[in-house]
Amino acid sequence: MALKSTIYKAQLDVSDIENGHYAQHQLTIACHPSETEERMMVRIAAYALNAHQVQTLCEGDAELAFGAGLSDPDDPDLRLTDYTGRRRLWIEVGQPDDRALTRASSRADRVCVYAFSAATDVWWSLLEPKLSRQSKIEIWRLPAEDTRTLGKFAARSMSLQATIQDGTLMIGNGADLVTLEPARLL
Repeated sequence: MALKSTIYKAQLDVSDIENGHYAQHQLTIACHPSETEERMMVRIAAYALNAHQVQTLCEGDAELAFGAGLSDPDDPDLRLTDYTGRRRLWIEVGQPDDRALTRASSRADRVCVYAFSAATDVWWSLLEPKLSRQSKIEIWRLPAEDTRTLGKFAARSMSLQATIQDGTLMIGNGADLVTLEPARLL
């Protein structure tokens, strides 16, 4: 018998000062049995970092939603799809291989990866030569120590506050706060 995903609920209050996006998002997140809570929380951080795209990229005519992720390798962890069905943004979390990213770039206008493990530098050194000519792909590194701390915020029901200012994402849960400084690799 296959294990089922664990469902998490989050109220995410985003104050994106850089992009003028201030909104409350009610999220339902399915955590695959093989997914860590840290990875799931990085998906929420990616949501916060890209929530403004609905307005800035699509003028409000789109939906930012979690994809099947680990359950379906042909579906992103997070996707921005406009109301015509056009995939505007494909977001992956972790360390996908170059073939998956190239395939994703043919299915979306832009691909964004948030790599967060301690092995990101090794992964990137192998992928950089293969992806350096890909203009549609962005690679971001999130500090592993900070994402581990973020993973500890996971609860079946969460209330999170995210503030984005000066390229930094601060996420709090009312008791603790973690600061993530994404560094662009590509």
